[in-house]
Amino acid sequence: MPGRAACCAALVDVGPVTIRSLTRSQAERRQRVIDAAMTLAADGGYEAVQMRDVASTAGVALGTIYRYFTSKDHLLAAAMVEWSVDLEERGPDDSTNGSTPADRMVDVLRHVTSGMERRPRLAEALITAMTAKDAAVVECQREVTDTITRVLAIPIADLPAELSDGVVRVLVHVWHSVNLGWVNGWKSVGDIGDELEEAARLLLRDASAS
Repeated sequence: MPGRAACCAALVDVGPVTIRSLTRSQAERRQRVIDAAMTLAADGGYEAVQMRDVASTAGVALGTIYRYFTSKDHLLAAAMVEWSVDLEERGPDDSTNGSTPADRMVDVLRHVTSGMERRPRLAEALITAMTAKDAAVVECQREVTDTITRVLAIPIADLPAELSDGVVRVLVHVWHSVNLGWVNGWKSVGDIGDELEEAARLLLRDASAS
């Protein structure tokens, strides 16, 4: 989940400044804050991300963080948006493996969940933050959902729209549900990919390219 400057593309009020109004130096400073939070989360999970530690790791004043993020949850949710945008830009693409729609979808789903399985503490921290009711977090929830929807649409783009749209919508719901079960302790990180695969194969078992 590498850091980049993309996050919450919609105009979000973050206090004195908004994302669209940032100068280059402000954007770079904001990115350092996101990177620092992700580093702390990767090492110690959600509880390890304390704003004073983020400020120290990023080399900024504590008050600087609150110019860009309303809360710890907003900061981590912003990092989750960044992860999803990076996922979309790095693939998968039209070369997705699989001769059937189900196989192609499973290949994409495994790609989506592989980073979470490799860095579970970071993923758990980001997902935990995404459950907050903070208005800024809600905007990030929409951004992540929109991005994942686009990613999952790729492998079944050759199916009729009424079928592909429904399959993607259901799989996004399953993804959110399993993520919630994982962070609440009644699912394992491995269950995310397994349950998404099961759902995809059930939804697409009779599908064929048009």
